[in-house]
Amino acid sequence: MQFLIIAYDGKDSEALKRRLSARENHIKLSSLMRDRGELLYGVAILNEDRKMVGSVLIAEFPSRKELDTWLEREPYVTGKVWDKIEILPCQIGPSFVNT
Repeated sequence: MQFLIIAYDGKDSEALKRRLSARENHIKLSSLMRDRGELLYGVAILNEDRKMVGSVLIAEFPSRKELDTWLEREPYVTGKVWDKIEILPCQIGPSFVNT
């Protein structure tokens, strides 16, 4: 099952510092997930000043339970980077499969 994850960073003055602190571990885990076929796409959301303020991911897990298990160890969650997370079931369109 595929999921769209839209995660917004906190808006406090330390938010970017937390993101940068957790970023290396987030990227390591994301790379492992990509290699296992769990993380299909990932992008940073930028504000008008081109500063990172959130993330959009498309992930594939057998169920929502496995997605929630991943979130429990995701560095942007454990590092309190993401303040608000929206999760929606989705399906990548046929034009974008295996591109």
